[in-house]
Amino acid sequence: MNGLAKLNRSLEKIMPILTPTSVAIGVIAGTHLQPFAFLSPWVFAFMTFTGSLGSGFKEFAKVLTRPLPLIVNLMILHALMPLVAWSMARLFYPDDIHVITGFLLAALIPTGITSFLWSSIYFGNIALTLSIILLDTMLSPLIVPLGMSLFLGATVEMDLAELMKGLFYMIVLPSLVGMLLNHLSKGNVKKTLAPKLAPFSKLGMGVVVAINSSMVSSYFHMMDAKLVGMAVLVLVVAILGYLMGWGIARLFGWERDVIVTLTFNSGMRNISAGAVMAITYFPAPVALPVVLGMLFQQILASTFGKFLELVEKRPQHQAQELSS
Repeated sequence: MNGLAKLNRSLEKIMPILTPTSVAIGVIAGTHLQPFAFLSPWVFAFMTFTGSLGSGFKEFAKVLTRPLPLIVNLMILHALMPLVAWSMARLFYPDDIHVITGFLLAALIPTGITSFLWSSIYFGNIALTLSIILLDTMLSPLIVPLGMSLFLGATVEMDLAELMKGLFYMIVLPSLVGMLLNHLSKGNVKKTLAPKLAPFSKLGMGVVVAINSSMVSSYFHMMDAKLVGMAVLVLVVAILGYLMGWGIARLFGWERDVIVTLTFNSGMRNISAGAVMAITYFPAPVALPVVLGMLFQQILASTFGKFLELVEKRPQHQAQELSS
């Protein structure tokens, strides 16, 4: 157990470079990893199950007493940011429906499960963080297809029923099973099974990222101005997500822990799920903006953690805990 705990802590420390490294491995390996694409949904379901073991149904009840931050965060995630991503993609790539679809998909997918990790490190509101992740995850089979249909209409061919089915088995069902185990064990599973599976979940993220990157490796080998420009636009959209969460939370005058939570949950996305969806249900070029997001996500989370340290005052006892 000590060995697994040490491995998990080591993986947490290298999170900012884990996904970019996995992208590089996938691009270099290329066709050698592509035959393993069928494993991505299964590995991702395992990751979702593991992440849900620390969550209980009680978190919803706690947050529902003050639901406004939850509602605002969902509006940022699935109304404001998709509009921003769609508009910017239409502005810079008006004739490329695959790029537009990719940017929209990257903005519609649920918030990142790893936002819980970053919120914990920088003393966000844990109950709110869990509630946002759980509710957003549960709603994803409805929100993602609905958003794609509203913004794109009939301009792109997609099987909405299959997309909803895939999201249910990849995200919703594993989450419900993990939460049920948490409930039945009265939270003990969080202390027993979750720590043992945590390092394998983080390694699973690397596996999923590498496999999905291999599926679009041919586009990375043809590095050109369009790909570089796309990467810059992905970076800009991601930064806007963090800034929007932080700025709107401050406008509402919420406490520091809520500001931290909305900053991370508005900026981060479940990009691994997005990549699996893009590869499985859309033409390969759609996955490009999603995969490019993997290059920046953890690095941006680390950067905005430092940003929050500078601009948001933290109680002294928390400062001492973080430095210890």
